[in-house]
Amino acid sequence: MTELYQMTIHELHDLLKQRKASSREITQSVYQRIEAVEGMVHAYITLTRDTAMKQAAAADEKIKRGEIEPLTGIPLAIKDILCTTGIKTTCGSKILENFVPPYDATVIQKLKAQCAVFVGKTNMDEFAMGSSTETSSFGPTGNPWDLERVPGGSSGGSAAAVAADECIASLGTDTGGSIRQPAACCGVVGIKPTYGRVSRFGLVAFASSLDQIGPFTKDVTDAALVMNGISGYDPQDSTSVNREVPDYTGCLIADVKGLTLGIPREYLATDGVDPEVEKAVRDALRVLEKQGATLKEISLPHTEYAVAVYYLIAPAEASSNLARYDGVKYGYRTPGDASLREMYETTRSEGFGAEVKRRIMLGTYALSAGYYDAYYKKASQVRTLICGDFEQAFTSCDLIVTPTAPTPPFRLGEKLNNPLQMYLSDIFTIPANLAGLPGISIPCGFSSQGLPIGLHIAGNLFAEETILRCAYCFENHTEWHLKKPPLT
Repeated sequence: MTELYQMTIHELHDLLKQRKASSREITQSVYQRIEAVEGMVHAYITLTRDTAMKQAAAADEKIKRGEIEPLTGIPLAIKDILCTTGIKTTCGSKILENFVPPYDATVIQKLKAQCAVFVGKTNMDEFAMGSSTETSSFGPTGNPWDLERVPGGSSGGSAAAVAADECIASLGTDTGGSIRQPAACCGVVGIKPTYGRVSRFGLVAFASSLDQIGPFTKDVTDAALVMNGISGYDPQDSTSVNREVPDYTGCLIADVKGLTLGIPREYLATDGVDPEVEKAVRDALRVLEKQGATLKEISLPHTEYAVAVYYLIAPAEASSNLARYDGVKYGYRTPGDASLREMYETTRSEGFGAEVKRRIMLGTYALSAGYYDAYYKKASQVRTLICGDFEQAFTSCDLIVTPTAPTPPFRLGEKLNNPLQMYLSDIFTIPANLAGLPGISIPCGFSSQGLPIGLHIAGNLFAEETILRCAYCFENHTEWHLKKPPLT
């Protein structure tokens, strides 16, 4: 018998609509699952059971009145970088360990309006800086497929919570791959929308020109449902695009006939791609080709510079965004009667972790007088070239298909002291962020050690419908998304 916590959004929506289950029962089932496995996984920083049960009761009342939407009564987890009224938002950092926002992020407002249920706030790399969820001040998260391995990052808690059935779906954020890479590591679906499609208001900024909010789900249909629920123009976000939002479920057809899939020669040929990852991706491409897609080799010649460009632009923006954490306005302040300068220095020294300090220093250096033109300006120019590569590529193909990550999930601690190796975990996802493009990661296989492998599908600006169509077709002709971690 399938437990309620194991089901998808659309399956539970049908039960709720038919009055065969209540939101209260579903939420209780999820918390029972959390009690059973959270001690092993550590997907959450804060659990909000009392709030969740009240939200579930309100959802049940709404359903009784015949007012039900796809996300009504569905237990969701929220990455702890999105502001939630009355609930701590820590960003995985000591410097914000007791910060309680006075307002909700726009995506939270949208979900509340639909009477979704919030289970808790998930663990993450500190200020979203990391690829393994090991830089969190609250300890690492384990991968449900192998607790000795990373769940990816920075949204590792959100991905692990979905994979471990500790929620029905979750929200994460993606700056350089922080939704798609953990989705691949945990064997779930993760989508990064086009930059500007989902409001960033209430998202604690890491790198403002790159950050984007998106969902983790158990299948592609659920991803489309959550995208429907969170997308749209927001006048409170100056980067939000005022463009009509389609019904993303309308594109879910198991057919890719007529689609041309671009395969960048620079990606699978890259040193460092695990042979098992390459095989799984090539097998996935054959599935799509068999269903009618045309495969075409393309070139993205500036790909080799993407990681270097990202690690100049993102830290530069972070050094500016994180300047607000000074111990004066909110967050942690060092105790004692130090001078103002000493208070600043000690607060930041004690409040920030090693990776955050590293990126602040990198960014400050790249923006400093005498180095701005050589580093930040040059990186911005190469970013434009990378955008041009994609523009050229999309003149001859509809989508670009690659691995999501170069390797299956690695062991906890394996790359923690080697930042350069850690940064390369996002080598295939970073270019889409630099160009503002949408991308999705879906399960496409497993390594010989039973670890998930992800397939990455990227599209042109606002091509989420085409991405979801391709992902849905692949999902309907494979069973990778049905496999569950051996977590008891």
